Amino acid sequence: MVGRRKIVKPGFKQMILSQIPRSVKKNRFWRRVVEEVQKSRRSKRVVNLYKLDKLTNSGDVVYVIGKVLGVGELTHPITISAFSFSKTAYEKIRRVGGTILTTAEFAERYPTGSNVRLIG
Repeated sequence: MVGRRKIVKPGFKQMILSQIPRSVKKNRFWRRVVEEVQKSRRSKRVVNLYKLDKLTNSGDVVYVIGKVLGVGELTHPITISAFSFSKTAYEKIRRVGGTILTTAEFAERYPTGSNVRLIG
């Protein structure tokens, strides 16, 4: 039987951590995000648009811990940030009028993470 190692995509962890300001990293919300970044590739999460549509309302602010995929439709605009987006998910969110932020922009706008839904 082959041993399982905890492998994190090279450079991924550092890329996400470099976008979060140092003054904010100690916050409970951002500590949770950092925990998820340190998990192995096998345990990364994916969230489809139909699930986001069910879990959110118009105008909600969402941070997805993982990748957003374009399966399904989004019927209302939301402000969203994630580790990554598929091309179709990005286009569908834009088409509905949603706002997509990078992790750095998200940390700047919502440093404490209050009123932000963490999905993933």
